[in-house]
Amino acid sequence: MQTKTFIKSFLKASILGLCFLLFNIEISEAQTPARVEQQIISLSKDKWQWMSDKNVDKLAQLFDDKAKFVHMSGTWKKGEELEIIKTGSIWYKRADVHDVVVELFDDTAIIWSRITLSAMVRGTEANTEFTVTEVYKKKGKNWKMLALTFSSVRDTHVIKH
Repeated sequence: MQTKTFIKSFLKASILGLCFLLFNIEISEAQTPARVEQQIISLSKDKWQWMSDKNVDKLAQLFDDKAKFVHMSGTWKKGEELEIIKTGSIWYKRADVHDVVVELFDDTAIIWSRITLSAMVRGTEANTEFTVTEVYKKKGKNWKMLALTFSSVRDTHVIKH
């Protein structure tokens, strides 16, 4: 009888210990808000490089299928944005990022970046000051861009932190 009681106690303790272990693993893998903000900033930086390199394969993975892109000359969807980048109709040569603010809302992140964009637009060199708004949503383990909007601003424009 003592053996049976010992086995029951041992099993209960083992199950309880396993649950505690799994709970701690889940907590240790959780990302802090500061870590997520850094991840979004890095993703945005990578996106600018991919745009400069005309790397439409990487961008196609980043952009959600329903993503919208607002430019000075119009608003279009993912396929059109990728085609514009691929053909060089707009070549995002370089984005100098001057300031960045990220806000997190559960599984959604919004990043505001003040940039100077050097681009070739239909064969004409353009250097323009923008505040760019990017909206990302966590889907599974990856972030997907839902929206990107360029707002033309003065070079003295400040993003409130």
